Amino acid sequence: MEETFTHVRTMISIILGFSVAQLLKNGVKLIDHNKILTPYPLHLLWVVYSFLLIIHFWWWEARLKDVVSWNFLEYLFLILYTAMYYALSVLIFPDSISEYKGFKDYFFSRKKWFFSFLIVIFITDFADTLLKGRDYFTTLHWEYPLRNAAHILLCIAGIRYSNIRFQYLLAILFILYEFIYIWRHYFV
Repeated sequence: MEETFTHVRTMISIILGFSVAQLLKNGVKLIDHNKILTPYPLHLLWVVYSFLLIIHFWWWEARLKDVVSWNFLEYLFLILYTAMYYALSVLIFPDSISEYKGFKDYFFSRKKWFFSFLIVIFITDFADTLLKGRDYFTTLHWEYPLRNAAHILLCIAGIRYSNIRFQYLLAILFILYEFIYIWRHYFV
């Protein structure tokens, strides 16, 4: 089974590597083309959150080593689930925004898609966590389902409300919570 896990881990790593590369490549473009592309702080906050979410997911998937047996459907599920992170990274930081006035215009025109992908990711995460086993799921206690449910509700609010202060507050809350969650679960 170790051989199967290595194969699964390799495919996940390739897709997540593309996701991180998408964010980093376009982040460097902001430095390289700073007269052409003007950063928008709210957009950059969501880029930072996406980066954190992707690397946290990558770390989280190390728990797949505990899955005793694999079938093709589980493998396909994981590949499709991981591909959502790539789609999220392209949605939040595409290679070109030439048809938009800037990153502010781009973000607000695509926020429905961005938050919708986050909602699907948080819903699908429940199935991914159960794939690691019911015992593992129960070790996450009450915080895990509450965390995902709260994120889903906040993403729905993110879709509905375009108020800039609300959007900044939402991005900052997501980033802070992600940092705190990672710190409490992996450093303490």
